[in-house]
Amino acid sequence: MVSAAKAQIIITTPYEFSVGVSGGTTFSSVSFSPKVEQTMLMGTTFGVTGRMTMGEYVGLQLEINYAQQGWNEFFEITEEPENAGTDYKYARHLDYLQIPFYTHIQFGGKKVKGFINAGPQFGYLISESTDENLGAQPAMVSAQHNMPVEKKFEWGISGGAGIEIRTGIGYFLLEGRYFYSFGDIYSTKVKDNFSKASSQAITAKISYLKPF
Repeated sequence: MVSAAKAQIIITTPYEFSVGVSGGTTFSSVSFSPKVEQTMLMGTTFGVTGRMTMGEYVGLQLEINYAQQGWNEFFEITEEPENAGTDYKYARHLDYLQIPFYTHIQFGGKKVKGFINAGPQFGYLISESTDENLGAQPAMVSAQHNMPVEKKFEWGISGGAGIEIRTGIGYFLLEGRYFYSFGDIYSTKVKDNFSKASSQAITAKISYLKPF
């Protein structure tokens, strides 16, 4: 008889590492207070992804991405004669290097899985540019038009969900995400122009991962 003291039970958790690339489209805005009327600004994003799954359902995912964000202002005005036919526009393009770190939860079959990602995201503004046409009306120029971004570091919460298809040549993922910044791009003290100026973005992206 084998004694219980000599019996050994070894429980192993299967780990899987995968790396790959991603690309997609961003739809972003900035939440200003006082409010600035906007429509979503469309941009692009791409980057690299590393993922480690531990067992069947849970993993960790780290990414390094380039992302275009910013805001696109909406104008509803009565044209003056000197501005007849003017197509008013003002968009600020903000280019970020972003690092999201996710808890990854997956479920489903062997070939097709659903998944949820959630976690913190950090970013740094690497460049900014403006696309504008405000005509000849000085009243169209607002405070933010002449203000470069004052706080280049951003941080917030990001999360999303999607579907993953596993094939013999790798994993293909389709995902939608939302990011909300807890920081502001401008100073928001009592003496400043805004009491709030935080970024938010929706992202639709596809990814390819190769398991090892």
